[in-house]
Amino acid sequence: MNAPRAARHRPWSAALGLISMLTMAGGSAAQAVPGYPASIHAFDPREVALLPRFCTYTQHFREQVPGGNDPTLIRNWEAQLGPTFHHLHHYCYGLMKTNRGTLLARDQRTRQAYLIDAVGEFDYVIERAAPDFLLLPEVLTKKGENLMRLGRAPVAVYTFERAIQVRPGYWPPYAQLGDYYKGIGDLKKARETLENGLVQIPDAAALKRRLGELDDKR
Repeated sequence: MNAPRAARHRPWSAALGLISMLTMAGGSAAQAVPGYPASIHAFDPREVALLPRFCTYTQHFREQVPGGNDPTLIRNWEAQLGPTFHHLHHYCYGLMKTNRGTLLARDQRTRQAYLIDAVGEFDYVIERAAPDFLLLPEVLTKKGENLMRLGRAPVAVYTFERAIQVRPGYWPPYAQLGDYYKGIGDLKKARETLENGLVQIPDAAALKRRLGELDDKR
């Protein structure tokens, strides 16, 4: 079992990479999140409570979160999610870092640091995921959302498209792409994306609502 490491991302600039390392080491960026431990590896109950239930039973979490070291539940989650479950604690770390970046950070520097680190955690899972990993489209979509927040729209679009390719019947990446195209004024592309999604998931309320909002703009 590998111990948590300070950073597993591929930063897009040396400056942001330094900020990220400071954050994971409990440096000045992390201290800008008031009222919380400097490191996510403190497993603050308030942060853990925001995570999917399976996170409690992943590596590292099971050793720190009350009730997590339950052999029966661990085996049940392994059976549901397959061998990639062995790496899924990185996805949970990525969600914690995303929450710090979007909900807790008080300044842009700290926000970017956590979002970059979160992308790195998601990549760790994506690179090791089995092709049929149940949560792969979700992890890709979460990565794409953070790339959008970081101003990396072209890479985010590619990531959402990959999520759709992996599972055409998963609606969130269609919604994200529809929002992006609407935001840049390409209403035709937004409509096309949402309609394609509804072909795959006819009952997706989020896609229907977005398409209705586009119709109102006519």
